[in-house]
Amino acid sequence: MTAAAASAAVLDPGNSSKNTLKLENTEKRDTLIAIEKKYQAQWKDNKVFEVDAPSLSEIPAGSMTGAELREKHPKFFGTMAYPYMNGTLHAGHSFTASKVEFMTGVARMEGKRALFPLGFHCTGMPIKACADKLADEVKKFGQNFEGYKEEGEEETQAAPTQEVKAEQQEKFSGKKSKAAAKTVKMKYQFQIMLAIGLPLEEIHKFADASHWLQHFPPLAIRDLDSLGARVDWRRQFVTTDANPYYDAFVRWQMNRLHELGKIQYGNRYTIYSPKDGQPCMDHDRTEGEGIGPQEYTAMKLKVKEWAPKVAELVKGKIEDDASVYFVPATLRPETMYGQTCCFLGPKIEYGIFKVKEKEYFVATKRAAWNMAFQGIFFDSEHFPKTQDQLPLVVEAPGSAFVGTLVNAPLSFHTEGVRILPMDGVSASKGTGVVTSVPSDSPDDYATLMDLAKKSEYYGIQKEWAELEIHPLIDTPTYGNLTAPTLVKQLKINSPKDVNQLAQAKELAYGEAFYKGTMLVGEFKGQPVSAVKDKIRKALYDSGDAFAFADPMGKVVSRSGDDCVVAYLGQWFLNYGENDSKWQKDTLNHVVNTLNTYSNETKNGFEKNLDWLNRWACARTYGLGSKLPWDPQFLVESLSDSTVYMAYYTIAHLLHGDRYGETTGSLGVKAEQMTDEVWDYVFTRRELSDDLVSKSGISKESLQQLRREFEYWYPLDVRVSGKDLIQNHLTFFLYIHVALFPSEYWPRGVRANGHLLLNGDKMSKSTGNFLTLKDSVEKFGADATRIAFADAGDGIEDANFEETVANSNILRLFTLKEWIEEVVKDESLRTGPADSFWDRLFNNELNNLVHEAIKNYQE
Repeated sequence: MTAAAASAAVLDPGNSSKNTLKLENTEKRDTLIAIEKKYQAQWKDNKVFEVDAPSLSEIPAGSMTGAELREKHPKFFGTMAYPYMNGTLHAGHSFTASKVEFMTGVARMEGKRALFPLGFHCTGMPIKACADKLADEVKKFGQNFEGYKEEGEEETQAAPTQEVKAEQQEKFSGKKSKAAAKTVKMKYQFQIMLAIGLPLEEIHKFADASHWLQHFPPLAIRDLDSLGARVDWRRQFVTTDANPYYDAFVRWQMNRLHELGKIQYGNRYTIYSPKDGQPCMDHDRTEGEGIGPQEYTAMKLKVKEWAPKVAELVKGKIEDDASVYFVPATLRPETMYGQTCCFLGPKIEYGIFKVKEKEYFVATKRAAWNMAFQGIFFDSEHFPKTQDQLPLVVEAPGSAFVGTLVNAPLSFHTEGVRILPMDGVSASKGTGVVTSVPSDSPDDYATLMDLAKKSEYYGIQKEWAELEIHPLIDTPTYGNLTAPTLVKQLKINSPKDVNQLAQAKELAYGEAFYKGTMLVGEFKGQPVSAVKDKIRKALYDSGDAFAFADPMGKVVSRSGDDCVVAYLGQWFLNYGENDSKWQKDTLNHVVNTLNTYSNETKNGFEKNLDWLNRWACARTYGLGSKLPWDPQFLVESLSDSTVYMAYYTIAHLLHGDRYGETTGSLGVKAEQMTDEVWDYVFTRRELSDDLVSKSGISKESLQQLRREFEYWYPLDVRVSGKDLIQNHLTFFLYIHVALFPSEYWPRGVRANGHLLLNGDKMSKSTGNFLTLKDSVEKFGADATRIAFADAGDGIEDANFEETVANSNILRLFTLKEWIEEVVKDESLRTGPADSFWDRLFNNELNNLVHEAIKNYQE
């Protein structure tokens, strides 16, 4: 920051680990804001950002195609991912909006009709889950939460005074002194609502999910207008069936995808919330976005002889002739020929669970909870409600099982192998049971060497850890005993050398899978990559293993539930799977037509298109539109928001408010918007007298709806955060390719990075956080816009520097004063501005304009 600061500024530590800027002398800023507000009001009064397709009077006699219309009347149509209405807009939303906003401004200055519309996303779980939490809290504490008390605090005895209410507002939201705030845990939804600035006496209203749809959209409009955003607000809408026009649009979309075979029904693994009783997709999560199910081969290692400790525990609880299996989960079924033992975590609690009559599994409770949703303990129609319903017979630490003799299917050691201790076993991954293959697993080999060396310390017999290691897979780099070779090469001395072991594991798996050849078994002499699935299938067919799935990482739903993997019947969009033409058409569009503005974005699409397949597109809980042919389900929130950009083109003609409570300029009712009408509007069929008579919509109105779509489409650019490439943005491309003629497929996707604040991640908990409202109030619209422009343009993370925004105030104020002085200067020459210096000046400006347009195009 320069010495001549725009406004005196000091660092405000507040509740933040990264200090934010506090402005003290704000006279210059306030002067600039007054000018901004004056002209923003004029723009709104004059409706300068409301823009329509050419009217019939602007079209020459005779029909024009959409392409001819766009050529005669150039246009720009840009959108961003509509913000979710569970709060106000933060600076990250605003940064994405600024990219569309700047491009819209350039297009306007080029003389194009430039459209930037925005709707409000309300479907899915978050709003409903928060509203339900609040409803429970109102029941528990009362409408104004007078019954809430912190631990050790007396119950409230009387209705609070205004002073007490103010104290409650601070206490409940954590907005106390810096030291005191650390002791407040915002575990209740009403505390979160207080923390975002809602008055205590208003919060009970949000127990009704519909209130969120009424409260937050006007605030988003307020904040974007304060930035001077060039948004055509006539085209706004809320999602869900709260708007019957948008609901009809979503039903059309799903019906057509269903008819095309893109939506199917079947059983599959999916991340699932037991508490919510439905799949938990990316936008339903507070933790674990992008994490999917991992399928394992769960081996069945039958107990031949119990260790003494556990033999006592099972006596009388498990039939003598019952079959009990340890069930290690492996990703490498091709190595099961080399099993020499089975590891348990000695300090981890394990359960023996009854699977069916006289059959039991040994695993962690967490693994059993996953199994309960995969048809292993219960059928898929009767999922348990709580873990107490698991068929647990015996529970004991892993140490109690050590020494148990089990049969390991496929193993050379047909006499059996022992259960041994391994401190590195994870209780939060797989089944907590790990079968050992020291020939090909560096972790296993290092652990066995340690166990053999310190057998007395571990309380085992040395020979249990010294069974013969058989070669299984031949590799060109590491020979036929990959794990021992890598342990020696990387100088791994014990299981505690975790970094070297992680490296060894990666090298071992990659070498074996891509270059390895089987030395044993039914498929001897064949490549590992070709036989892995065949060996897995053979194990399933023989009954020596079964399929088991686990989340690839921790996933927490919006309702605070730890998610599992369920195997259940559901409606899913069949992205990429068994429909190679759909996938290839989308990929070709990305490679040959789509402007991605960066190679990273293009590569992200290519990678995701190669990986993505089935996606659950229906749920039973939340807000949204009902699945037309199966109304017990709602359309999932990432599946009803794929082609709504087309809806923007005609929204203002259909309804006069965001809820569709009033009709638009054409007087069309929501029930008149049948699937056949949408087909005509979106150029999927031609106009007929039958369509006019059945819909009751005049021919002229139908033609106007279609002309708006044909003019504004295709979408010129879609701007979203880079994290949406893996889901929303790929879906957006897929569904456009499925539903629209190729002329109307999207032309550009610009993915931006996350926005840092003062060089650090934005976080409400640290105080390093800025809403759009805060930013504009703090620096003014223009200084904020310049700071957004300065923050960064690519896919890498950008940085909003408050010192930059503050210094912009001085520059703008200095420019304002200079202009005012020049305008008053009566000594300036008059007459034509055609001297050499005038022409030179014009030439310089024209060069700058040319460069600016070129850079915005790129």
